[in-house]
Amino acid sequence: MAPIRQLDHVGLTVSDLDTAVAFFARIGLEVEGRTFVEGEFLDVVSGIPDSRVEVVLLRPPGGGTALELARYLRPDATTGSPAPMANELGVRNVCFEVTGLRALVEELAADGYGLVGGVGEHEGAWLMAYVRGPDGMIVALAEQVG
Repeated sequence: MAPIRQLDHVGLTVSDLDTAVAFFARIGLEVEGRTFVEGEFLDVVSGIPDSRVEVVLLRPPGGGTALELARYLRPDATTGSPAPMANELGVRNVCFEVTGLRALVEELAADGYGLVGGVGEHEGAWLMAYVRGPDGMIVALAEQVG
C-alpha cells in the first residue's frame, strides 16, 4: 500500500468561476492562483481530448488543503443533478470548520445561498449546516461549540 503524505486539494467543476470564487471567499478561503490549463497533460489526466480549463486554487488562511475550482472552456461542461441531496452517489459535500456559523449562514442566505435543511447541534459540541452553493453543490459548515 502506498503511503499518503497529505490531502493536497479537492477539485470541483463549476459553471461560473467568478461566482464560485466569490462564494468560497465569503466563507473565508483565499485565492492562491488562477490559470488556464490545456494540452497533452490535461488530455491524458482528464481523459478528455483537446480540453481547456480555467482553474482557481483557494486555501484557508494560514495554509492547509486547497480547493481547486475548474471551469471547462472546451468541451462544454455537462450538468449533473441541479440540486443533489446528501444521499446521491458521488461527492456528497465539502466541509469547512468555521467560526460564527449562524451569522455566516445568514450572510450566505442574503447572497442567495440557502440551507438544505437547518442548523443542527450534535451533542452540545458541534453546530453543522448544509448550504446549497453555486451549481447546486452542498457545502457543509461546522463550528465547534462545546
